[in-house]
This record gives sequence, structure tokens and C-alpha cells, in this order.
Amino acid sequence: MIRPRAGTARITGCGSAVPGGGFEQGEVWDRFFARHCGGGRARERVFRAAGVRRRHAVVNPLVEDVSGWSTGQRMRRYAAEALPLGKEAVAAALADAGVAAEDVGLFAVVSCTGYGTPGVDICVAADLGMAPDVQRLVIGHMGCYAALPGLGTVSDYVVARRRPAVLLCLELTSLHVQPSTGDMEQVVSHALFGDAAAAVVVAPDPEPGQEIVDVVALTDRGTADHMTWEVTDLGFRMGLSPQVPEVLARYVAPLVTDLLRRHGLELPDVGAWAVHPGGPRILDTVGEGLALPADALDASRRVLAERGNCSSATVLLVLEELRAAAPRTDHPAVALAFGPGLTLYAALLRDTAAG
Repeated sequence: MIRPRAGTARITGCGSAVPGGGFEQGEVWDRFFARHCGGGRARERVFRAAGVRRRHAVVNPLVEDVSGWSTGQRMRRYAAEALPLGKEAVAAALADAGVAAEDVGLFAVVSCTGYGTPGVDICVAADLGMAPDVQRLVIGHMGCYAALPGLGTVSDYVVARRRPAVLLCLELTSLHVQPSTGDMEQVVSHALFGDAAAAVVVAPDPEPGQEIVDVVALTDRGTADHMTWEVTDLGFRMGLSPQVPEVLARYVAPLVTDLLRRHGLELPDVGAWAVHPGGPRILDTVGEGLALPADALDASRRVLAERGNCSSATVLLVLEELRAAAPRTDHPAVALAFGPGLTLYAALLRDTAAG
């Protein structure tokens, strides 16, 4: 088992927020995307098989079609919509952790769906009353896995400075609906993505929480074109090869087993899995590659069904789901996320008591 160590960083609070404009997957196909994507049984089958039942969006396509908007228009909408969601998620995480905003030493914001200065980091910090000397960090355009390098960065700060930090992942993917096309990659993207903000507070020991034991990464540069996120004049365009699950199948088991072996652990020692639900095939690939029990990825599947793939925020939503549903345990947890590069990230977490 993992031994307690001096100088640790621990997740002590979680919070999330979604916009109010939710829509059902079947309805949005029937009333918007069937026409937008050119219809056809094959496209409808892919759309309805995405593992998503309901999503939330700042731009509900049943009400507002932004597919012809310029990138500048989309960024202005991001600025207007992101602040209230970010504030809500961070305030909830601070309350959950019992940490005052003015005590935060570092505020890190992750997003690949919107940019601007002064940005969410400055505005949320000011509105919630973080101190003028709070350090800020913006992590941009890394994609769906970005929460885990963000978590590693804020945990290093907490260990080095002995002050609490906040990580906010805020993604408004609905702003990037692309112009009408029958391209199956775009059908898949339009079927999966939703909007959300998710935040965690990371504090130094002796606070109880989930210790961030280790974070590791692996990038296959030879498959960089399998997943892309291109800035265009009409928003950001996702490129998503159907070969992505095959690449993950090649690397996920070696990555996780090496991470666990570094800490004297094996796969059966893991008590919980927070896997980024990039889609049903991604979850099936991870489950099969790691030979996980049938219910091991239930939390990931629930988040996918009720929120969709919310890019970097999603793995934090899964961690929040696990934290709310599961009792404290002596068994460690593993978080996994994937994205452009093609990149895999994994984090090892361990429940700890105070001290």
C-alpha cells in the first residue's frame, strides 16, 4: 500500500456548474442536427449511439444557430457566459473545502474553447475576493486531458508553497458548432460535446482529502493527426479519427501499470476509476485494456449520459461523482484522460485522513 508522505497536496473540495439550456439528445437530432448534418440513417445511428442522453449548453441549437458566427463573435459570447459559470463552480469548491477565497495562493484556469484578456482567471479571482497577490495561471488549448497536467501543476505549487490552490476547468464547446456538413467526424463531435465548469481545491496536509500521489503522461507523436482542435475563422473545428480507440488500446495498460508499479501497486489494488468519457468506444477500450470489472466505469458512463463530453472539465466531473457516491477507502483511485497529441495522462490519488 502507499505510505503517507510529508509534504503532500490533497483535493479537499469539488464544485461544478452547467448552463441552464439543457437539451435531450434525440430531440436535438430531430429538430436541428438531422438537417444540419445532412440526415441519413448512418449519421443518425452514430449520433444516437454516442452514449449521451442529455447535455447542457450556453448555446442551445434548438434556440440559436451560431454555426455561421465568426471566431470573434464566439469569443465575445464566451467572455459573457464563462464568468458566471466559473464563479459558481469555484465558489462551490471553496465552500466544500472550507477555504476562504482570500487564502488561495494560486488560481489556475484550463480551457480550450475560449480566450480573452482580462480573462476568466482575472475576473473570477476579483469577483470572489481572492487576494490581489494571488498567482494566476491559464492553461489553454491542450484539450480533453488538460485537467490532469493542471492538477499536477497546482499540486506542485501546494507542496512547494504550503498554500491552497484552485484549479478550474471551463469549457463551452457549444460555441463551436461548425457549418453544415455531412462529414462523419463532425457528426461524432456534434453528438458528444457539452458545456460545464468544474473546480477543485487543492490544499497542503494536514487537511484530509485525496492525496495527489503522482501524475504521468505519454504522447504518441506519430498519431498527432488523429485528434486535432483547429482554430478557424468560424470557430474551433474538431478532427477526430475513428482510429483513436485503437491507439488508446495500445498504450493505456502500459501507462497505468507502470504508474502503479512505481508505487508498489497492481491493477487489483485500485478501488475507483475516473476515466474521461470521450465516448462509448473510448470507455469500452479502457475497460477491456485494463480488464476492469463491468461496473468500474459506471461513474464515467453516468457523466457522459447526463453531461456529455465536456472536454477538460469531464474528468473532474467524474471525480466529483465518485466523491459524492463512494465512501472513503484505503484503496487508491486512478484518473485517466486523453486528447490531442495523441496524448494520455494518468493520475494516482489516495484518500487520506487529517495529519
